Amino acid sequence: MKFTATQIAGILEGEVEGNPQTAVHKLAKIEDGEKGSLTFLANPKYTSYIYSTKASITIVNKDFIPEQEISTTLIKVEDAYKSFSKLLEYYNQVKNNKVGIENPSFVSKSASYGEGFYLGAFSYLGENVELGNNVKVYPNAYIGDNVTIGDDVLIFAGAKIYSESIIGNGCVIHSGAIIGADGFGFTPNEKGEYSKVPQTGNVILEDNVDVGAGTTIDRATLGSTVLRKGVKLDNQIQIAHNVEIGEHTAIAAQTGIAGSTKIGRNCLIGGQVGIVGHITIGDRVRIQAQSGIGRNVKDDEVLQGSPALNYGDYNKSYVHFKNLPRIVNRISEIEKKIDSEDRK
Repeated sequence: MKFTATQIAGILEGEVEGNPQTAVHKLAKIEDGEKGSLTFLANPKYTSYIYSTKASITIVNKDFIPEQEISTTLIKVEDAYKSFSKLLEYYNQVKNNKVGIENPSFVSKSASYGEGFYLGAFSYLGENVELGNNVKVYPNAYIGDNVTIGDDVLIFAGAKIYSESIIGNGCVIHSGAIIGADGFGFTPNEKGEYSKVPQTGNVILEDNVDVGAGTTIDRATLGSTVLRKGVKLDNQIQIAHNVEIGEHTAIAAQTGIAGSTKIGRNCLIGGQVGIVGHITIGDRVRIQAQSGIGRNVKDDEVLQGSPALNYGDYNKSYVHFKNLPRIVNRISEIEKKIDSEDRK
C-alpha cells in the first residue's frame, strides 16, 4: 500500500512542507529511515537525525523549524507522537480489513455473523455462535458453542475461545490466548486423590479489552470471570477462575492471579507479579515487578517485594539489605572487642 504526503496530511489534519506527491509504503525509525519510508520526530533527543534521515516523509510538530537543509518532506501536526500513533492505528485497520470465509474451515449452521466478517482457514465456529460486525478471525482459531462476540473484534491465529464466553466490542485477542479454560478446581479425598470440581461458569470480556499472546483466562466455577472495559493484558498471564479485574487496569507479562481475587480499576501491575486468591485489591494500585501479594490492598497503595511492602518502606529497607554484609562485619568486630575487654 502506498500513501502520498497529501493523503497522510488529510488523515492527520496536518500541513505538508515539501513535495505533496511524495509517496511512502513502509514505516521506519527516524535513524533508520530510507527512501519510501515514513517516520516521525517527537523527542528532541532525535532532532539531529532529521538532517540525515533518508525517510521520504517525516511527521513533526508544527513548531519545528529546520536549522539545516533537509531532504525529507515534512508533515506538520499539533502532536507528532499522537499523530504517528493515529496513523499506526489507521494502518492496522487497513491491513486487517480482510473479508470472507476461507476454506477449509467449519461454520456451524446455527452460527451467525455480521457485515465485514473474515474467517481464516482451518478455523472453527461452534453451535449458536453470534458474531457482530467487522469481526476478524484469523486461521486456526477455535470459537466454541454459545459464544457471543461484539463488533470490531480481532481474534488472531491460534486463539481458542471456549463455550459460553462473552466478548465485548473492540476487543483484541492475540495468538495462543485461551479464553474460558477450566478453572483449577479439585478436591482431595481420604485417599489423597483428587476429584475434579465441574467448572460451569464462563468468561466475560467487556468492551475494548486486549488479551496478549499466550495468556489464559479461566472460566468461573459458578458465575463469571470478568474483565471490565479497557483492561489490557500482556503476554503469558494467568487469570484464574472467578477473578474480577476493574476498568482500565493494565497487567504486564507473566503475572499470575489466583482464584476469586478482585482487582480494582486503573491499577498498574508489573511483570512476574504473583497474587494469591480470595483477596481484594483497591483502585489505582501500583505493584512493582516480581512482587508477591498475599493480603488485601487499599486504594492508591504502591507495593514492591515478596511479600510485598509499601514501596517507600521497601526502598528504605533495601538500603539496609545492600549493607547487610558490612553491618554483620561491624557487629562481629564489636562483639570481639567486648569479649576482649571482658577477659581483661
